[in-house]
Amino acid sequence: MRRIGKRLKGWIGKRAILLGLAGLVVLLGGCQTATQAPGDEARNASVGSGSEGGDLEPVTVMLDWYPNAVHAFLYTALEKGYFAEEGLQVAFNMPAETNDPLRLVASGEVMLALSYQPQVVMARAEGIPVQSVAAVVRHPLNHLMVPADSPIRSPKDLIGKKVGYSGSPVDEAFVKTMVERDGAAYDGVKMVDVGWDLVPALSTRKVDALMGGFINHEKLLMEKEGFPIRTIDPTRYGVPDYYELVLIASEQTVKEKAETIRKFWRAAQKGQQYVVEHPDEGLNILLAHQQSEFPLDPDVEKQSLQMLLPLMDAGDKPFGWQDEASWDAVVTWMKDTGLIQQAVAGNSCFVNVAE
Repeated sequence: MRRIGKRLKGWIGKRAILLGLAGLVVLLGGCQTATQAPGDEARNASVGSGSEGGDLEPVTVMLDWYPNAVHAFLYTALEKGYFAEEGLQVAFNMPAETNDPLRLVASGEVMLALSYQPQVVMARAEGIPVQSVAAVVRHPLNHLMVPADSPIRSPKDLIGKKVGYSGSPVDEAFVKTMVERDGAAYDGVKMVDVGWDLVPALSTRKVDALMGGFINHEKLLMEKEGFPIRTIDPTRYGVPDYYELVLIASEQTVKEKAETIRKFWRAAQKGQQYVVEHPDEGLNILLAHQQSEFPLDPDVEKQSLQMLLPLMDAGDKPFGWQDEASWDAVVTWMKDTGLIQQAVAGNSCFVNVAE
């Protein structure tokens, strides 16, 4: 199963993004001179709109990681010319480091970026002025994973077991919340920091369970390699039903470029609607933009997209809509679990650009 671990190591690394947020306060103080500009490294290679620009307004967006199924709506909007119709010339960058999306947005070096709802809350609690402008994936993708033949059926069954994780305090808080909500004492669980070797740790039975893998990627890849997985949804056991992926901007950008952000999101909504109606074509557009250093598995990405589309659906609200109740719930949970020391107002964490 080492092949699985090698393929997934980079993907799992993005979960580390919550580990270094406290240090961002220091980093951002000198970011104008110390930060590399996007595109300075090969991993930051950008993909433009294909237009010569002309009178189009440039917009740089940093993805959360390499292009994958969750980004199909963005590349579809690019390919179909929806951004250009709104007067925008959009370029997508890939991060060289896990903290790049939030760091570069906060410093104003990129206009928009994809991040995670808990990260936004933690950042604001540390005094970093970023806000979410749209919810992309409305429900958690990070589930507790166990082998299909495991006797673990609910979180209380983790007592006396080893749970592998990357050292992320958020993943640890997930497990603690789940176990205690299931009526057991968390101190009976052994959390094992396996670094980024999460999947090999589970596949070789070094640990009994895994926290930190995503159901639309790691689970699918493991199952394709012949290692079936069962998952336990953390929202069934006390973890708030948070937005896994959000689009963020700095507060200054939200104020100064409000109309540009609205134009961007209108085009993105058209891209999402096209993918919903034409998922195979949307997937093919994504695959045409995959990165050579991390080739995508079409079968896995097709399954991932099928799984993601319902989780991105805002129901009777427009795609990207955010509810204040969701932000309040995440803030409360993070304060109660000690992930943040200072509570922040949920309504300060986001603005709705979805129309």
